[in-house]
Amino acid sequence: MLIAAIIALGVGTYAMRLGGVLLRGRLKLSDTVQRVLAMAAAALLAALAGTAALMAGTDFAGVARPAGVLVGGILAWRKAPFVVVVLAAAATAALLRLAGVP
Repeated sequence: MLIAAIIALGVGTYAMRLGGVLLRGRLKLSDTVQRVLAMAAAALLAALAGTAALMAGTDFAGVARPAGVLVGGILAWRKAPFVVVVLAAAATAALLRLAGVP
């Protein structure tokens, strides 16, 4: 059952990608729609990141995880190397959890 679901999702993904390639020349979108779609993609990504940073299943993740994400976000904004961003974010969350902060 699980293999069938994985195969179905894979086929659906590639069908959507193929549809984009085949319809690219036929479908004309206005400039306004293109701008809105670009903003919608950014909003969706921000919502996904926010949900992943703040929630653990259906419960609040605690303070340590959002603090680690905040540290990582600040370092990424300051254009720190990727390895430094990841290690600092993980270290922040780990040290807060070690100190007993949920």
